[in-house]
Amino acid sequence: MTTMMTERTFRQRLFFLLLSLCILKGNCRYIEDNDILKDEFYSFFNSELRKETAQELLMYRRPLRCVDMVAVEGRFTFTAEHPQLSCAVFFMAEPDEVVNIEYDGVDIDCQAGDFITVFDGWVMKGEKFPSSQDHPLSLSERYVDYCDSTTSTRRSVRSSQNVAMIFFRVHNAGSGFTVTFRKVANPFPCNVISQSPEGAFTLVSPQQHSNCSFSIVYPVEVDISEFSILGLRGNFPKWPTSGCASDSEDMVQVLGGSGLDTSKMLSLTTLCSSSGRPSHVKVGCDNTVVRMVSSGRYVNRVSFSYRLLDSQELQRLRINNVEDICPAN
Repeated sequence: MTTMMTERTFRQRLFFLLLSLCILKGNCRYIEDNDILKDEFYSFFNSELRKETAQELLMYRRPLRCVDMVAVEGRFTFTAEHPQLSCAVFFMAEPDEVVNIEYDGVDIDCQAGDFITVFDGWVMKGEKFPSSQDHPLSLSERYVDYCDSTTSTRRSVRSSQNVAMIFFRVHNAGSGFTVTFRKVANPFPCNVISQSPEGAFTLVSPQQHSNCSFSIVYPVEVDISEFSILGLRGNFPKWPTSGCASDSEDMVQVLGGSGLDTSKMLSLTTLCSSSGRPSHVKVGCDNTVVRMVSSGRYVNRVSFSYRLLDSQELQRLRINNVEDICPAN
């Protein structure tokens, strides 16, 4: 019973995120709200989860819907039955993997306004994950348009984290495209969207100037068991404590909010490298993020676990005005 409720909660949370996903309008390459039926979303999302655990030996193949989510490797084909002007496909790999999308065949009319664009990350409700502050590429570099003459020769696109998406427009019936989705191991995952409301993870920044965010699209309790900063000569790890100096460039934050953009979320706890004890924090927001900020001068490492808050814990947080710490975007 508990497992069924957890799966349903996960599906519902992703459904309401996808309900507000950004798609294109007119000739601009930006995303707006799109409608999707709840039962329709549940049907294809449940199908993906079952196939994810099947460990298929052969290449999985299936047609794509105008709005779809893909979590299993395979070859996917979209064929328009009528003009489809605002479509998107969300791809998700495991936390320690990145997404690789390869074009196997494309039959669209770029001159007539058709396009296929891969975005390095996800966009929902007008917000991007990872945020511009946390992604290694500029915003323009994260969009790869098949119809762009400077990128049309690229046969594959690889993401920087475990999520990516394609949004596209096809005017003519019978036109479409085929892509192959593969998951590629990532030895140092930086930005992650978790598929589960419970688990444990470790983020490591190997002397890189970067911000790494682990997003959990649930209200959860986060238990940070270790935050260490190792110097070039192998300093011993130090436990975190709350509060940082104004000039601190290496820290861990626990953020809460209603959207995906970490720059619009509220910092609930900030940990720096000084003596202290492990940290625990309950976040009653729709999205909880563990974010590690690294100057690049050290090897930073944060280990944490997280679990879904039960209804009583959420009720207590609401009594304490959780809306005040979960800004609506």
